[in-house]
Amino acid sequence: MIDDLTRALLGRLGGSDAAPGSLAGVVVLDITRVVAGPYCSMILADLGATVIKVENPDDPDYTRTFPPLLRGGDEDAEPLSGFFAQFNRNKLGITLNLKSPEAAEVLDRLVQRADVLVENFRPGTMERLGHGYERLRRINPRLVYAALSGFGQTGPYRLRPAYDNSAQATGGLWSMNGEPDRPPTRVGTIIGDLAASLYGVIGVLAALRHAEQTGEGQLVDISQQDSVLTLTENAVVSYTVDGEIARPLGNEHPFVRPYSLFPCADGFVFFGGYTDKFWRLSCDTFGTSADWDDHPELHTMAGRFDAEVYREKVHPMIVRWFAHRTKAELEQLAGDLVPLSAVKDIGEVVDDPQIAARGMIVEREYPGHGTLRTFGSPVKLERTPPHTAGLAPGAGQHTAAVLEDLLGYSAAEVEALRAGGAV
Repeated sequence: MIDDLTRALLGRLGGSDAAPGSLAGVVVLDITRVVAGPYCSMILADLGATVIKVENPDDPDYTRTFPPLLRGGDEDAEPLSGFFAQFNRNKLGITLNLKSPEAAEVLDRLVQRADVLVENFRPGTMERLGHGYERLRRINPRLVYAALSGFGQTGPYRLRPAYDNSAQATGGLWSMNGEPDRPPTRVGTIIGDLAASLYGVIGVLAALRHAEQTGEGQLVDISQQDSVLTLTENAVVSYTVDGEIARPLGNEHPFVRPYSLFPCADGFVFFGGYTDKFWRLSCDTFGTSADWDDHPELHTMAGRFDAEVYREKVHPMIVRWFAHRTKAELEQLAGDLVPLSAVKDIGEVVDDPQIAARGMIVEREYPGHGTLRTFGSPVKLERTPPHTAGLAPGAGQHTAAVLEDLLGYSAAEVEALRAGGAV
């Protein structure tokens, strides 16, 4: 059953009518900014945790100013960053100056009540502020402390400043992405941040289970570089086994063919009919009987995988199949038989019927700003579905509520902390 504290805090988010999530009753302190940390804690919030986002009153999360900006009818209201709102939904927002002695006492009391703390500062920052893991674990031995950083808490790079591009560069992904014989190209999204977020969630959930069984918390140390390395598919084993260095291949797979991007009448499609079964179906679906009957050398994967055979025979055949058909026509022909997908821009994706059927675009009204549509949750749980309709908090919006309801401060004490600059 959801506890009264969680019910009260969720009620302040406007989400008390939602079914309690799998993490109902888990309290998370979110001392993060930008994406890697906020996205990690947002996923925990979607799954039912009570997430308290802690920001500096004089220097809140600077993604609050990132575009796109949602402007409503209230000309006096500050515009709302869709970027910030997307990664901070379902959270309570408080402000706390971690350099203030008075704020340190508040944080200690929060830590006593928390199950998880997530931070994404450079290693050593929380220690310099007096809030490092070794001290906080003495306050709460069951605390799960998740630290997300560019290079992790150990190793010779640990103190280097890092962004997503740093992880793509040092994790190997950048070197192998792009077109052959051209400079490498970064992956077109912040994959280093996002991968660290996802591994952070996995680490937190594993550590929470251990804490629930033993009463013992632990440090969850997540490196963006480590996270990116695990996304390089077969690059590591190709090097350690055969000494091969992965290079940019464009839209080609290292050895599987056909498994690539192909042009069509109104854009591009991905086609991956590389198995023997799919190749036979593809010849029947897109081509003619002659495409199969006249080319027995293409009946096996080994034959189709050969680079020269693919270049001289397979690729031209597929180009001929697709050239005069639209994306929609090809998808309709492929149906449930052959792996073919239209390459869709984000507008087409947002309006895609499969995305709609999966509830992957969620809509929420922000008073004074209008309606914001963001991505939903890919985690589908039968009994405890994620709650994705919560709002992102204003900076310090719930400071008084959290300090009074969660920690037992009086209204006068909160005002004194505010007057002193601690909150």
